[in-house]
Amino acid sequence: MIAAPLADARDERTFGGKAVQLGAAIRAGLPVPDGVALAADLVEAVARGDRAVRATLDEVGDWLAVPLAVRSSAIGEDSDAASFAGQHATVINVHGVAATARAVEAVWRSAWSESARAYRRRVGAEGPVRMGVVIQRLVAADVAGVLFTCNPITGADELVIEASWGLGETVVQGLVVPDLYRVARSGEVIERRPGAKTVAVRRLAGGGTRAETVEPGLVERLCLADAHLWALFHIALRCAEVFGPGPHDIEWAFEAGAPYLLQRRPIAATTTQPCR
Repeated sequence: MIAAPLADARDERTFGGKAVQLGAAIRAGLPVPDGVALAADLVEAVARGDRAVRATLDEVGDWLAVPLAVRSSAIGEDSDAASFAGQHATVINVHGVAATARAVEAVWRSAWSESARAYRRRVGAEGPVRMGVVIQRLVAADVAGVLFTCNPITGADELVIEASWGLGETVVQGLVVPDLYRVARSGEVIERRPGAKTVAVRRLAGGGTRAETVEPGLVERLCLADAHLWALFHIALRCAEVFGPGPHDIEWAFEAGAPYLLQRRPIAATTTQPCR
């Protein structure tokens, strides 16, 4: 049973797909938040209440005192065959070892939800379930969202960016109509379409999050400037160099103007046709 710096996560059978993807991104110099990868055996022991593994979490590092994001990293997750997008739990704004252990258990248990089991049957991934976990410093996002390196609706060879205020859960969970941006392969912005960003998910001081009402003047104001779009364009280019031409599904955030890559997975298929 091991916990390793996220940059050292190389074995997908030990740490799961998300941890290995993020480890590769860190080694390539992409702006991924610091973190650790927990092996599937360790995650299961935590989830089953093995008191002996509490010491392992204590040894993860002093940074456990900062707000954390605890993310799933199942074996086979974020792969070409099965993304598991939205199927496993993510616990945001976790504080301290005890809360981290509870979050790890919640992520582990999410693999046995009816939705996750139905997804496995649908993609033919019905073998033994093994769940690794990624623990990272929480990015206190001013704005966050997703980026597709191929238009997921039309299949057009362009970047599609969806963005909203606050943490990315507003976009990922469909809580708002996000701003939409289309960017050509040259980096030229083709379209900027304001959404209706009525709520923003913010972290609470003692842990957890809350959906707050957005000020009226910000609801339809575009939340990404040209500098943001340029930074995301270059993250997409770098992901293509590191992971291949794609297409890629990227979750990102900006904190105090600095861009962060939160996760990257292949786009299994577009709604209509392959990227052209």
